[in-house]
Formats: sequence, C-alpha cells, structure tokens
Amino acid sequence: MAMHIQMVGTGSAFAKKYDNNNALIETGGFRLLVDCGITLPKALHQMGFSFPELDAVLISHIHGDHVGGLEELAFQMMFKYNRKPVLYIADTLIEPLWEHTLKGGLTQETLNKLEDFFVVRPLEANKDIALAPGLHVKLLQTKHIQNKPSYSFLFNQRFFYSADMRFDGGLLQELVEQGISTIFHDCQLEAPGVVHASLDELLTLPESVQRKTWLMHYGDAIEDYEGRTGHMRIVRPHERYEV
Repeated sequence: MAMHIQMVGTGSAFAKKYDNNNALIETGGFRLLVDCGITLPKALHQMGFSFPELDAVLISHIHGDHVGGLEELAFQMMFKYNRKPVLYIADTLIEPLWEHTLKGGLTQETLNKLEDFFVVRPLEANKDIALAPGLHVKLLQTKHIQNKPSYSFLFNQRFFYSADMRFDGGLLQELVEQGISTIFHDCQLEAPGVVHASLDELLTLPESVQRKTWLMHYGDAIEDYEGRTGHMRIVRPHERYEV
C-alpha cells in the first residue's frame, strides 16, 4: 500500500519562513499528523486542512515546535466538533506532556487530565505497532536533550523520520543495511550540531546513506545551501512525497 508524506512545515524551532517541522502521513485513507507545533494550526489551515480531517496525531517529544499546537487542537475538537482527537504518544511522555506543557492552559472545572481532551494511545518504544491498516510505526529513542526523552519514527520498516536528534551515523548506516529506503532527517545548517545533526556531520555519511536522505527542520538560510548538501536532497514544505 502506498504511503505519502506532506510536510506542513520544514523549519527549525527558530525559523520564520518555513513553519514548524510537522508532517502529514497518509495511507489507505488514513491521515496521521506527526507532531503539532506552535505554527501548526495556522499552517494546516493555509494548506486547506481542518482538524477533523486528521485521524490521529503522533508526538515525538516535548518541545514547543512539536507540541505547542496541541492546546488549540484539543479546544477546537472539544468545543467546535464535540469529539476527542486520538493522540499516539510514548508512554514516557504522557506525564510530562500534561504536567509541564498542557495542564496550565487546558485545565478548567472538571477537565483536569490529558484523557479529558484526547483519546490517549500509549506507545512502547522498540515495538512495531499498527496505527491503521497499512501503517505501522516503531518508536526509536534517539539522543536530543539530556534527560529529556525524544523519539524518532520508523514507519512500515522502510521510512525513517527523525524528529530532533543528534548525529548518529552508526544508526543511519544500520537502518540502510536493514533495508530502509528513505530517511527524512533534521538538519542544523551551521556547525556545531549540539542537539541536532549538523549539515557538516551529515555530509560525512557514506554516499549509499546520503542518497536515501532528505533534509528537513532547517533554518531560514536553506537557499544559501542549494548544491552544497552532497547527495542529500532538501524536503520542500507542502510537497507530497511517496515513501
């Protein structure tokens, strides 16, 4: 079954041109939102989509450019559409998402827990899980911020989507050897890459890995790097790719 990805935004946390790095994955009529950042509600609207058209949202980690739009998603779905959105999330992220991010804004009267606003579907890392017919995901915990769990996603055992992760050439090489056909990877354009893989680091990857790698989550200066990304290609916002 064909699977497609369309980026709602491709920008880094500080980018102003490209919106937060959030994505739509579609297969067999099922539409999954990957992360829901601060700019997501407006960017999704500009693409012609509304929240009820999403079948579920999958969260990678607790940073504003990945979860900052969840409050609006919850409120719109509750008060405009009278239903709860489905939230897929690593079991280790459920408590911090509520206690450190959403509780202050969402709590009102008897509504005082995450499950009051979402149909929460906890996910266990390193386990292949069916989200819908033809769509499986495995969460891989990858390094981003110390003591702050962050997960990348392996879809259908063929498509690797890093959320935010430091450079890990060994993992990328291993994934390609296992048969991964496409990698969408976050890319910090300027070195050093402290909490993200930098372009300089990604350029050290073997050609066989680079040819499968697409760059996303980049800064506003991406136009200056055209032709300077080796064999890696640049993911464009709103373009639809089969993966």
